Amino acid sequence: MANLGVYIELRGEEFKKTNREALGLARSSGMDVHAIIFANDISAYENEFKGISKIIQVKNENLSYQPDIFAATIAKIMKEFQLNDLLGVASAQGKDLFPRIAAITEGSIINDCISVDFENHTVKKPIYAGKLISTFKLGGEFRLMTIRPNVFPIPEKGSDSHPEVIGADIEKTDTKAKIIDVIKSKTKKIDLTEAEIIISGGRGMKAKENFRILEEVAAVLNAGVGASRAAVDSDYATPDMQVGQTGKVVNPKLYIACGISGAIQHFVGMKTSKVIVAINKDPEAPIFKKADYGIVGDLFKAIPLLKEELEKVL
Repeated sequence: MANLGVYIELRGEEFKKTNREALGLARSSGMDVHAIIFANDISAYENEFKGISKIIQVKNENLSYQPDIFAATIAKIMKEFQLNDLLGVASAQGKDLFPRIAAITEGSIINDCISVDFENHTVKKPIYAGKLISTFKLGGEFRLMTIRPNVFPIPEKGSDSHPEVIGADIEKTDTKAKIIDVIKSKTKKIDLTEAEIIISGGRGMKAKENFRILEEVAAVLNAGVGASRAAVDSDYATPDMQVGQTGKVVNPKLYIACGISGAIQHFVGMKTSKVIVAINKDPEAPIFKKADYGIVGDLFKAIPLLKEELEKVL
């Protein structure tokens, strides 16, 4: 039976929801699953790994993300444990790390997959700004894939078997790039790539202060707050909030677009949302052609009413 590796990405010490999607997909493959995690203590995550074969735990006094070191370490683990397939999440870190691993292993790689066939080594992913879904076949000894968040279901609890834990050391290597500091947001925000509900504002928000009304709705829905590039360029929102071709690709169950015209560059980043709701005063705005539900009207009147009704329901 072939071996499949799953890279587990932690946010600080938090086990990301998207790891569960990757592990669920891996368990369904019928392969021996090996989870690779960089952590000195994994006791808090033990239940997450039930039903897989092995946990390869990389320990070190400094486990902050360093791309070249992480890539060299994972490449060594892949060769040592014969992990011909490696699965991860198409997050900012995943898209940075996996090409580096592919370069070291001389493996094939496809990012942002929405379907994976392990038996035939094929994957599907959106191309041409999401206009087409293309099928790719991965070749070579090592095959690497990152999956789009919120596409693959998190399965119900399965086997209660506990995997074997194997320790591993950091691979020392010459580093061409080094992360010297990570500046975190002052406010604790929901990661848009993992959010099940997102409410976003565009140029129609008119001012940075007006995003407060979106934050109030987000608080009711436990949603993330996003923005279009136009809103970010106008300094109404911060870059980490940007959704679109040059921002984050999101895939929530519900996406509410407020004052966003619906340019293709924005639509690329949220078109796979399960339900799209648009609020715009321009009845000819392109967003309405792509939305499941639309409200034609002044967003500064519509959003407070929406918040009021949501509070009644929830």
